[in-house]
Amino acid sequence: MDSKTTLLRVDKVSRDYGTGERRFTAVKDINLTLQAGEFVALLGPSGCGKSTLLRMITGLIAPSQGTVFYRDKPVIGVNPHTTMVFQSFALYPWLSVLGNVALALQARGIPTDESQQRAIKLIDLVGMDGFENAYPRELSGGMRQKVGFARALAVEPEMLCLDEPFSALDVLSAEALRGELLELWTNQRLPIQAILMVSHNIEEAISMADRIVVMDKEPGRIVTEFPVNLPRPRSRTQPGFEALMDRIYAAIAGRTEPEALEVGTAPGAPGQTRLLPPSSVNALAGMLEHLNEAEGKHDIYQLDHDLEIDMEDLVHTIEMAEILGFATVAAGDIQITPLGEAFAEASILARKDIFANRARRLPMITWLLDMLRSVPEGNLPRKVFDTALQVEFPEDIADRQLDTAIDWGRYAELLVYDDRSERLSLDIPDEVETPSAA
Repeated sequence: MDSKTTLLRVDKVSRDYGTGERRFTAVKDINLTLQAGEFVALLGPSGCGKSTLLRMITGLIAPSQGTVFYRDKPVIGVNPHTTMVFQSFALYPWLSVLGNVALALQARGIPTDESQQRAIKLIDLVGMDGFENAYPRELSGGMRQKVGFARALAVEPEMLCLDEPFSALDVLSAEALRGELLELWTNQRLPIQAILMVSHNIEEAISMADRIVVMDKEPGRIVTEFPVNLPRPRSRTQPGFEALMDRIYAAIAGRTEPEALEVGTAPGAPGQTRLLPPSSVNALAGMLEHLNEAEGKHDIYQLDHDLEIDMEDLVHTIEMAEILGFATVAAGDIQITPLGEAFAEASILARKDIFANRARRLPMITWLLDMLRSVPEGNLPRKVFDTALQVEFPEDIADRQLDTAIDWGRYAELLVYDDRSERLSLDIPDEVETPSAA
């Protein structure tokens, strides 16, 4: 293949959802190119728009601003030169392996006999020969994803787009499938010219890609990229591997900002509403206990190995520690603060008190409590908060954010949530404002 050919060019692309005051910018001013012969990975935390960008490139959704070019031609509608493999297996349960792969060819008007012959070759290519007549329910997760790869390759795309294709698999299955895909790619046995993969796993991206593009959120944007010049096969013990992990973690985690910037503003207030990271108190406590045992700064890239959690969960937990004032981040290192040390060493009840005092200063939490205090009963339906958040964020993001705020508020004993009635109420009745006499 001609590695100098530019297949993809993304030019100042943005994607908005909603209009006016309800507009939410998922990605903003994205510029990206992909050459033939390249394997590129997109890395970044949840909410940075990695999957949104992938869907614009494949033509599943259109940009709000800017243009996606493929071979210098604007992409209008579905991009016929690309295909997508999703993190879910997305197989038709009533079709066999052969039927699932052949269906992609028949949808393009290829006769049944020819489509089945080509499907058999692809099934063999991904190592699934012998399972042509098996149904998805009979296959392991790794085997089902192999069928997904075969079906994606059936339409003979020039560019293969992968949306976290290994994230739904167990560790061993994911490792095996990564190795098999990389072997097919490096040996040029795949009928494609480029791969663009969304990932939340830094080690996975370094192991597989030629170039890593790092994105940040609010709004989603590209912040930097790193060439991967390590010889294959790659492993974490290889010279230069962990140094690159450290640089990428530094780019993703950034550095702790002044408190006003870290906590952001409340919904409805001027400025950028700061979403609470979807991490748990248990994850936070585990990380702080680990940091408290070590003295001084700690390399972030070591934490995912030490704590056995993936990059995305780790970044969320670090972000949680930052906005609560329990840790600071700079140049790829994390350091526990005196307040974080106090939390790590405290008893169960003392931890709740420390957490509650810090949570009360977060605009998202104070907004939620103020809304509850504003009504005589001190309780409101969940849908009131959902509706308010959906003015600024898409429904799924608003729903996840409220889940996080409720979890934090419950732990801090600031509020109560009844799952059956789906109502929130203040944990301390005395905090309810008494209406003034008429």
